[in-house]
Amino acid sequence: MINVELLKVSSRTTVQDSVYEQLRNALMWGEFEPGQAVTIASLANQFGTSHMPVREALRRLAAENGLEVAHNGSARVPAVSRERLDDLCRVRSNLEGLATELAAQRMTTDEIDHCLALAQAHEALGREGKVRQMLRKNQEFHFSIYERSGSEVLPQMIEVLWLRYGPYMRILSNLVEQQLDAGVIHPYSTYHYEMIDAFRAGDAKRAGALMVKDIEATQVLLHGMLDP
Repeated sequence: MINVELLKVSSRTTVQDSVYEQLRNALMWGEFEPGQAVTIASLANQFGTSHMPVREALRRLAAENGLEVAHNGSARVPAVSRERLDDLCRVRSNLEGLATELAAQRMTTDEIDHCLALAQAHEALGREGKVRQMLRKNQEFHFSIYERSGSEVLPQMIEVLWLRYGPYMRILSNLVEQQLDAGVIHPYSTYHYEMIDAFRAGDAKRAGALMVKDIEATQVLLHGMLDP
């Protein structure tokens, strides 16, 4: 049995999309362990569906490199390494820094206030020890910015990168949980608040640079958890 919370799917008209979206989100949020095998039979049982929509969802996710599918049809969450992490972070920094810089030139006061509310919620969840909810709120904060970039392409490309980053989110959530248990609370929202200040000042270049620093700070944390 796969230890991931998945909802039963009942509507025939939406079953394939529902299975795909739930699996995609679970992978992106780090609900699966790196290298974990996932079987069609087990997933179909949890969703309460036939094998066909699960097989199609796995095919789509493999096409996005969110899963690796072998010739026999078995699927596995991609393994992690420093090399893969650095490659992902290099591309993320370039695209997300650009998206942030573009968004900073378009954001209204209300949109900046919304970002502030998300940053505060993200920080509060961390202090409450709600690590998974905190990481999801972090994603919400990031994409509330990227979606204001004025680009149709950038948010879509970034989302695919976050899907591939999912196994590292699992490692990050485990690390943060260990730190909180030990009474260590890192200021994970520091760059978020500095970005908001840059938005208010209309400093697009600084906002983009701060987004890159935010990505790099997490990259450094993860480096210590990965084999060379």
